[in-house]
Amino acid sequence: MSGHSKWSTIKHKKGKTDAARGKVFTKIIREITSAAKIGGGDPQANPRLRLAIDKAKEANMPNDNIDRAIAKGTGGGEGITLDEVTYEGYGPAGVAIMVEAMTDNKQRTVAEIRNLFAKGGGNMGSTGCVSYLFNKKGSLVFEKAGVDEEALTMEAIDAGAEDILAEESTIEIVTSPDNYEKVKEALKAKGFKPSSAEVTMVPTTTVKVTGEAAKKLVKLINLFEEHDDVQNVHANFDIPDDILEQES
Repeated sequence: MSGHSKWSTIKHKKGKTDAARGKVFTKIIREITSAAKIGGGDPQANPRLRLAIDKAKEANMPNDNIDRAIAKGTGGGEGITLDEVTYEGYGPAGVAIMVEAMTDNKQRTVAEIRNLFAKGGGNMGSTGCVSYLFNKKGSLVFEKAGVDEEALTMEAIDAGAEDILAEESTIEIVTSPDNYEKVKEALKAKGFKPSSAEVTMVPTTTVKVTGEAAKKLVKLINLFEEHDDVQNVHANFDIPDDILEQES
């Protein structure tokens, strides 16, 4: 899962830059509005909304923006209706890719996503063709630099983490979705601050990709993430850190 944890860290850093903040805000606002519309405006009673608000605060989104997004979601369906859709397919080297989107025009979005798959050397498949390769998990990624790895591991285990994955420069704490908040808060109370934290789709197996195929794959993932309708992209690649850093 090294590709997953490293990519999460890179995306988190990229999302904090001024150039990316506008697009990041738009995606988070959509998620807050949708979560509030489906599950209500109380984050204590709506886990999905709580996660979206956490993501907004990590991106330094003003509270007024968060409040307006919640109000829009609970305001009786005013404004544009967004449908949640997931597209599945394969990228270069046979890497499995899931693209989660919110759109007001499903016909337009499916055509554009299919075109991006083809443009990036992959192909879009049918529903279910790769989703079985992923499980929904909580993921907390910590930079190794300056972290007491042994202490972090012990605290994570005590808090109920499912797995601890040590990579070259990161440590990923994996939890069940239901236990994510508990583990996150327990580690936070002990002074451990993750570089990225989310409930996401984690691959059960990975595909090692190197050289030109790896560069082509990263460019394809970036194309998806830059699309206005795309909320999240999940893939089961394992790419060397230097290529991830260079191409992201």
